[in-house]
Amino acid sequence: MRRFRSIAALAVATVTMGAGSIALAPSATASGLSVQAACTAPAPGHAGCFALKVTGSAHLSAAATGPSGYHPADLQAAYKLNPKKGKGQKIAIVDAFDNPNAEADLAVYRSTFGLPACTTANGCFEKVNQAGTAAPLPAGNVGWSEEISLDLDMASAVCPNCKILLVESTTNSFINLATAVNTAATLGATVISNSYGADEFAGETAYASFYNHPGIPITVSSGDSAYPAHAQFPADMATVTAVGGTALHTATNARGWTESVWLTKLGATEGTSEGAGSGCSTVIAKPAWQHDTDCAMRTVSDVSAVADPATGVTVYDTYGVGGWLVFGGTSASAPIVAGVYALAGNGATINDASHAYANVKKLNDVKVGFNGTCGSSYLCTAKKGYDGPTGLGTPKGVGAF
Repeated sequence: MRRFRSIAALAVATVTMGAGSIALAPSATASGLSVQAACTAPAPGHAGCFALKVTGSAHLSAAATGPSGYHPADLQAAYKLNPKKGKGQKIAIVDAFDNPNAEADLAVYRSTFGLPACTTANGCFEKVNQAGTAAPLPAGNVGWSEEISLDLDMASAVCPNCKILLVESTTNSFINLATAVNTAATLGATVISNSYGADEFAGETAYASFYNHPGIPITVSSGDSAYPAHAQFPADMATVTAVGGTALHTATNARGWTESVWLTKLGATEGTSEGAGSGCSTVIAKPAWQHDTDCAMRTVSDVSAVADPATGVTVYDTYGVGGWLVFGGTSASAPIVAGVYALAGNGATINDASHAYANVKKLNDVKVGFNGTCGSSYLCTAKKGYDGPTGLGTPKGVGAF
């Protein structure tokens, strides 16, 4: 089931969800914005992608030239990243189904923004199935192709000197995606990015080993369901870095940018908002390096990056769609943080998110905003230090990675 929403300033719109519709509240942060989920709602035993495509008006980059949305230079400036780093690193992108145009579309994105070519021919780009071979590839899927293009472009934007390995699982089933993660590790990935998930469930620990590869940082989107909602699998795994989401704006402060928790309110009841996923796991025990007090189990998220479609990123995708697009969702933030891990080059010593918790001062602390209703608890409200929607904060260079 696709979701579509249109948010008009000073007006109430509607969104169709299946056979019914709900009223949408006005949103000051998404005036005139229309957004569509790339992937349909997943069946039981399957994961959905978290890419949100802007289909209405979209913002410009800081340069105010070129395609709408934030460009690589914007992300590099906002998070104080040196794009010259990352040589010798290989970022694996794990997604479901095939994007037949992935390499060609990536070439357009990279050439448009002056990034070095990353192709099969020059050894920078590789696309394989979940078994690790170039053929046969899965069936094509328009929604997941949008996710794939988003992930490839964000990894490129943050770490243009990294190699990219795209591992496409046969379907979006938990076992196929988990198998693709193992394949990525086997094929030499130094970082693995995952922009998909589903509500956590009692039997998910059967997949824990697939997301546990010491020496290979694994980033996972926290989800787009705001709070209160179930913590998302596999973001709740204690061996991954769960990546939440922010709204990112230019500013006149010393940093030149400001961030708040991403939330788009669609209505007053649970399930009618989109925003950075956060939550207290009911399945996964709290890791020793996580010390928040309102959740006795694993808390999501750990860190964050831009995810608000109203401050979305530029993506190029032509498989069933029209070329230059703007995307948001925590599907954007997970590959961004994966790229930061690659720039840092410390993956061989990292087994989980604990390095970030030991280097909190090297992150931008997000102190404004909320992603739902939880009283004043940090589980849904931005606080000084740790909070659920943004974790410890966003990259301020690579020191926390």
